[in-house]
Amino acid sequence: MQTLLSPLRRDWIIVVLLVLAAGSAGCRPGKQNNDAKPNDQGAASQPAPSADANDMPPSRRFETEKHPRLKIETSLGDMVVELDAENALLTVNNFLDHADDGFYDGTIFHEVNRGYAIMGGSHAEDLSVKPARLSVRNEADNGLKNVRGAVAMARDPGTIDSATSVFFINLTDNPHLDHRDATPEGYGYCVFGKVVEGMDVADRIGEVDTRETTAKDGSPLPRAPAEPVVIRSIRRVR
Repeated sequence: MQTLLSPLRRDWIIVVLLVLAAGSAGCRPGKQNNDAKPNDQGAASQPAPSADANDMPPSRRFETEKHPRLKIETSLGDMVVELDAENALLTVNNFLDHADDGFYDGTIFHEVNRGYAIMGGSHAEDLSVKPARLSVRNEADNGLKNVRGAVAMARDPGTIDSATSVFFINLTDNPHLDHRDATPEGYGYCVFGKVVEGMDVADRIGEVDTRETTAKDGSPLPRAPAEPVVIRSIRRVR
């Protein structure tokens, strides 16, 4: 049987229904902004740009030492290099990551250009190529120069940000390798350290006989030492 509610009871029920409706509306999730992401303080921030592999932090962060030293032990003697994290932090971190992982152990100086530079850090003694980390952003505009004894990163001449593990030691002043402009040809080769002990060893390596050969991946090696000059290890000494 249908009955009619009294005005008082009806009004009371309406109030209850309105309170319940308001409560459920407050619990209902609203539309979320999937573009905004929390920052370190928990507040909404603008969408982050897509991460560039060149700007990714390396697996081991640089700690406190701004000028770490590393010993490069080779089959022709040892050298000590001092790195410059004040002016080439990304590059120093990249080099330390490879060194700390033992990546350079058993690699060779695969290119020797007499009176110019010696290059290593990618090829094993059997001329196989070791897979390196992602490329690091080129910091050649840091003001450091490719002078005698300077340690710099090799790269693809046509690509600015293409340095990975290969480094070279300047045997003489090479100003044409310094940063000049923002083009691939003029951007330069990033200096990130210098030889502080054993430059005579670098010179000795720079005097070995070379030959033209081919790496196992088919790439040419026009000035590889006839007798391999092996990098036995690269380790921090401070």
